[in-house]
Amino acid sequence: MGEGIAGGLGGEQRERRPGQRGIGPWRSGVLRVPGLRLVTSAFVSAALSMTAYGQEPMTLGEAVAIALRSNPSIEAAEAGSLQAGAGIDQARSGYFPRVQFAESLERSNNPVFAFGSLLNQRQFAESNFDVARLNNPEAISNFQSRLSVEQTLFDSRRTQHATRAARLRHDISQEQRRGSEADVILAVVQTYFGVALAMENRRVAEESFRTTEADLQRARDMFEAGMTTEADVLSMRVHLAAVEEERIRAENDVQIARAALNDALGAPLDRTYELTTPLTPPPAPGEQAQMYEQTAEAHPVLRQAEINLELAQADLDLAKASYWPEVVAVGVLESDRQRIASRGGGNWLAGVSLRWNVWNGSETRARVAAARYGKARADALERQADSGVKLRVRQAFFALQSAAKRLDVTEAAVAEAEESHRITQNRYQAGLTTATELIRSQTALMAAQGRRLAALYDQRVALASLEHAAGNLTAGSEALQ
Repeated sequence: MGEGIAGGLGGEQRERRPGQRGIGPWRSGVLRVPGLRLVTSAFVSAALSMTAYGQEPMTLGEAVAIALRSNPSIEAAEAGSLQAGAGIDQARSGYFPRVQFAESLERSNNPVFAFGSLLNQRQFAESNFDVARLNNPEAISNFQSRLSVEQTLFDSRRTQHATRAARLRHDISQEQRRGSEADVILAVVQTYFGVALAMENRRVAEESFRTTEADLQRARDMFEAGMTTEADVLSMRVHLAAVEEERIRAENDVQIARAALNDALGAPLDRTYELTTPLTPPPAPGEQAQMYEQTAEAHPVLRQAEINLELAQADLDLAKASYWPEVVAVGVLESDRQRIASRGGGNWLAGVSLRWNVWNGSETRARVAAARYGKARADALERQADSGVKLRVRQAFFALQSAAKRLDVTEAAVAEAEESHRITQNRYQAGLTTATELIRSQTALMAAQGRRLAALYDQRVALASLEHAAGNLTAGSEALQ
C-alpha cells in the first residue's frame, strides 16, 4: 500500500546503491507507485487543454449584454410585463359595447311555445284560434337568429377603477423586470469573477506544485548527500501529495465556476469563454452610505412596494363600487323561422335597464373588508421594504470598505510570506532548518495568496452589490468597468 501511494508523487526511481540509507520499498527516498503521478499530471494537463481550446474572448460588459439577451429570467420578466399590458386592455373593455350573436333550434308541442313561435314567425292564421289546436297544438320548430348589443352607460366607476388597477399591475411588472435585470447583472459579476478567482487559485496551486517538486528534489539531493534524514523526504512527499490534491481540486473549481457563469448567461453549460476583464481592484466609491441610501429611493423593490400601496387603494375603490347600481342600454335584433332557410318573422327590441345588487349575502361587504386589510398590509410592507433596502445598502457599503482594507492587509501578508518562504528555503538548503518548517512556510504562503485573491474577489462583488442594493446596477454601471 505504501509503495502504491508514494511512487506517483516522486521523480524517477533509482537503484539503491550499497551503503545508501533507505528502508522497505524506498529507493533513494522514492516510494514507488506505477503510473499515479502520470495519471494526475495527465488529468490536469488534459483539463487545461480542454479549457483553452475553442474559447471565445468575452469582457465583463459583453457577458452582461449576453445575459440580458439570453437569461431565462429576463424572458420571464418580459412575458410578465406583456401579460400585465394585456390586462390593461382587458380592463378597458368595460368601456365598449358587448355584441353577441346566437343561433338556436327549438321544437316543442308546448301550447305557449307553439302559439308564441307562430306569432314570432309571422305565420299565425285564423285557424290557429281553434280551441282544440290551441290546447293540443302540433309540434313546431323554431330557428332563431339573435343579435344583441349591450352598452354600459354608468357602472359607478367600476371600469375606471379596474383599468387603474391593471395599469398599476403593469407598472409593478415593469419594476420586476428592472429588478430581474439587476439580479442577472449581479449574478454575472459574481460568476464572471468567480471564474477569474478559480483560475487564479489554480495558478497558485500550479506554482505551489512546481515549488514543492523543487523542494522535494532538494530534499532528495540533501538526503543522498547525507545532509538530512529520510523523514524529511517522506514529509516532502506527503506535502506534495496534498498540493497535488489541491491542484486537482482547483481545476475542478474552474470547471464548476465556468458552468455557473454559463448558467447566469443563459448559455450551454459546456461553453467556454476567455475572460478578458482582469480580477483587479475596482474604483473606490466616493459617496458615503447615506448618499447611496438616498439614491435607493428608486430601487425596484421600493417602487414595487409604493405601487402595491396604490394598487391596494384601487382594489378598495373597486370593491366599494359594487355597492352602487349600473345602468345598461340593450338592443336586440331577432329572426324566427320554421326552417333554417325559409322566410320568417323579424323583430327588434331596445331598452335601458338599471341593475342594483341590493343584497348578495354580504359578499360586497366582505370584499371591501378584504381590500381594507390588503391596503393595511401593503402599507406595512412598504415600510418594511424601505428599511430593508437601506439596511442592504449599509451592509454592502461596509462590506466594500472591509474588502478594500482586507486587500491591503493580505497584499502585505503575501509579500511577507514570499520573503519568509525564500529565507526558509535557503536555510533548509544550508541545513539550518527542518522540512517541517519549509512545509509550514509554503503552506502559509499559499494561504496568504488565497486570502488575497478572496479579498480581491469580495471587493469586486461588493461594489456591484452596493450598486444593486442602491438600485443603480445597470449595464453601464461603474462596477462593470
